[in-house]
Amino acid sequence: MSMHASAKNFPALVLNADFRPLSYYPLSLWNWQETVKAVFLDRVNIVSEYDRCVRSPNFEMRLPSVVSLKTYVKPALYPAFTRFNVFLRDKFSCQYCGCKSDLTFDHLIPRSRGGQTRWDNVVTACAPCNLAKGGLMPEHAGMRPMQWPYRPTVFELHRNGRLFPPNYLHESWLDHLYWDTELEP
Repeated sequence: MSMHASAKNFPALVLNADFRPLSYYPLSLWNWQETVKAVFLDRVNIVSEYDRCVRSPNFEMRLPSVVSLKTYVKPALYPAFTRFNVFLRDKFSCQYCGCKSDLTFDHLIPRSRGGQTRWDNVVTACAPCNLAKGGLMPEHAGMRPMQWPYRPTVFELHRNGRLFPPNYLHESWLDHLYWDTELEP
């Protein structure tokens, strides 16, 4: 199939069968090739399209901008324990000073004292705070986190992810991203 201009600029928002995004952060997007393949394999419904087409010698198709899965994918209750998800739980802020740059993570109970790398012992920290706390317990360092660490649900991470929209949101996606957000009275 041939395409004029750059097709990499035409990702599709992927919705579950209930028309909710599979994920908010990172936003569930497929490149145009994956999307066209899913259409041909009859795995998705086209909800919205770009004004751009792909063509072969005997076929033309507008590129989908929003698709919904035909089969519902049950979301996990708890997310994977990853550095990114720890940052997302903590809203990309140092839990000691609130700084939003030079982020890493800190073990409340230091590993040198038997602390484990788990949801309930790790917080987001900026490098200066992490260095200042070092191998000390929070009480001995005089550094208590603003929020104690906990294992979040996928829903909580989705909620936090909405606070950090991606740099690019196509207008056809907007109706599908925030419809389950609580409304102000």
